[in-house]
Amino acid sequence: MLEVVLDTNVLVAAFRSKRGASYQMVRSIGLGDWRPNISVARALEYEDVLKRQALLPSVTEAEIDRFLDYVFQVSNLIPSVQRRRPNLPDPGDELILELAVESRAIIVTHNKAHFTGAARFGILVKTPAEFLKMLRESQ
Repeated sequence: MLEVVLDTNVLVAAFRSKRGASYQMVRSIGLGDWRPNISVARALEYEDVLKRQALLPSVTEAEIDRFLDYVFQVSNLIPSVQRRRPNLPDPGDELILELAVESRAIIVTHNKAHFTGAARFGILVKTPAEFLKMLRESQ
């Protein structure tokens, strides 16, 4: 099973469109091919961003809560994450990188350029489409 840290932008993209790779990834959460890794900071960011009404106006707060409850149930919770800063320009991205290092996970994001420092830690960074292709090729 592959370990993954999902950038919040992947979840937002999945809620906005049912056509893309982000939606396919989100639909496959909990099926056993890969496992999301979360920390308390990631969980709080997921909730904060997904509940911004202007960002996802057609999704209710109750739908977000049900989705997040499921994601948190099937995810690997990393109770503490060692700080390794500074490695990236954006402190928010540092949280993702630190979680990926701690859980030895692949980062899946739409902003690969934000994670150019990840390679120094042996962390792969993939778009949702690249990750799904890698998953198919490994089966």
